[in-house]
Amino acid sequence: MLNYSGIDSILRALVEPTRRQILERLSRGPATVSQLAEPFGMTFAAVLQHLQVLEACGLIRSEKIGRVRTCRIEPGGLAPLADWIAERRIPAERHLDRLGEILAESNPSPQSPRKKQEKDEKQ
Repeated sequence: MLNYSGIDSILRALVEPTRRQILERLSRGPATVSQLAEPFGMTFAAVLQHLQVLEACGLIRSEKIGRVRTCRIEPGGLAPLADWIAERRIPAERHLDRLGEILAESNPSPQSPRKKQEKDEKQ
């Protein structure tokens, strides 16, 4: 059986709207835990739990200097998920491209009115 534990943990983290909002905020630049907690009506401890989930799956990283914890997006954190999606998208797109070719071969498009007119004028 294939091991998708990294992808599974990323998907579980992204299911939660609060975590997606935190990632959205961090995509604009680093922020302290207090800054991240500000827009949410939840306790500081609840925000920390969300941050721990995001950090555990590799989407963010944090560092503590003194009493201030600053979080930032982890470059490449979404790469495993993006790679997994790309691996499935490319074969599907090839199948759809081939289907389009088959349909185009079996059902030639009618001549455009302009081409038909040019053909009639030559005769």
